[in-house]
Amino acid sequence: MAVARQSDDERQPRAYAEPVSAIYAWLRRHPILVDGVLAAALALFMVGNIVRRPLPMVPLTLLMVVPVAYRRRAPLLAFALAALSGAGQIVLAAGPSGSDLAVLVLLYTVAAYRPRRESVTALAICLIGSAVAVAAWAPDRLRPVERLFTGTVMFAGPALIAWVLGDSMRYRRAYYVALEDRAARLEAERDAQAKVAAAAERARIARELHDVIAHNVSVMVVQADGAGYALSSDPERARAAIAAIAATGRQALTEMRRLLGVLRTGDEDARLAPLPGLGDLRGLLDQARAAGLSVSFRLEGARRGLPEGAELAAYRVVQESLTNIRKHAGPAAAAAVSLRYQPDCLVVGVTDNGVGGEIPAGSGGHGIAGMRERAEMYAGTVQAGPAPGGGFRVVATLPYGPAAKNGAATPAGQAQACQLTAGAGPGGSR
Repeated sequence: MAVARQSDDERQPRAYAEPVSAIYAWLRRHPILVDGVLAAALALFMVGNIVRRPLPMVPLTLLMVVPVAYRRRAPLLAFALAALSGAGQIVLAAGPSGSDLAVLVLLYTVAAYRPRRESVTALAICLIGSAVAVAAWAPDRLRPVERLFTGTVMFAGPALIAWVLGDSMRYRRAYYVALEDRAARLEAERDAQAKVAAAAERARIARELHDVIAHNVSVMVVQADGAGYALSSDPERARAAIAAIAATGRQALTEMRRLLGVLRTGDEDARLAPLPGLGDLRGLLDQARAAGLSVSFRLEGARRGLPEGAELAAYRVVQESLTNIRKHAGPAAAAAVSLRYQPDCLVVGVTDNGVGGEIPAGSGGHGIAGMRERAEMYAGTVQAGPAPGGGFRVVATLPYGPAAKNGAATPAGQAQACQLTAGAGPGGSR
């Protein structure tokens, strides 16, 4: 019952607020109607004067109050007509009236909706008109000090107050417009940053999927071909190849589940495989050897720690290079993988003695581009191309330290030293 009573209490303010909001919205859409009611109310102050002197007062009253109905559409014109009516009152000796408040309303409107230089001009007109009106209408028996006090209280003071209120409203309106513009720009910037982040995430997932699928599928294809040839002559070898295909497929599925896990929601308990690193190179090389590729490995220098992402980039460089060797270097090619720990950077090299050269046009490969993107994320470089003695060579450099951790640009001296010591060949695409 308490919950139901609270819900009813919460619904009651909403029930009252919705009609009020609808009324305010309707009034904002019909400003002439609202201002017309104000003009009619100001005209009521002139009923007595109109009855006594209908001829001069009717046109003067209309000229004074009708512009109030159109004050938001043409503030300057409405103020000018009302000022003209006030001048007519002075010239015709009609005397002050309650409808003169229309001048204050229109002065407020000019100050609220027009630039300040125009509203200051309107204020000066009001002050001058006030001085002339006091001089014309004040009794002769009043002393100058009394005339000044009367003009200030009855005319100049209210004009100044109306102008200050209108100018404050204009400032507040400009402030709110600036806030809305800033909020719109921040929202647009946030959307743009979200799009950039989404594009970067898609590119990262695409690189991962390319490396995982290309490597494991190439291994499975080689094993399947071997199993097909040995199926009749060497059943044991065929069974071993089929077992290797199954193991490679399971490994590919595991890695793909890990990659696609970032796109899933509501599966917080999914167990994802850890990211591969340099410690997993032995298994990668053993898998390549089991697929029939002769691979040698060389390690130089004392091993140093790299950020997890940089180690993944180095692992993927080796993985993609071995995949390319199986696909393009020919059946008799052999590969050599090396890790060289320099003082400033890790140099990863993969060479082969196959047919070498460039990828045929139209092959649509993205391997080298993906390697370069990975290395650049950690301030590294990748150079790939035909080796001088034949075959193909890929050399990747990944610096240590803050640059690799933050993905910042490598200092010029460090980058140049890494490139000089790497001894990379000419650029190419594979």
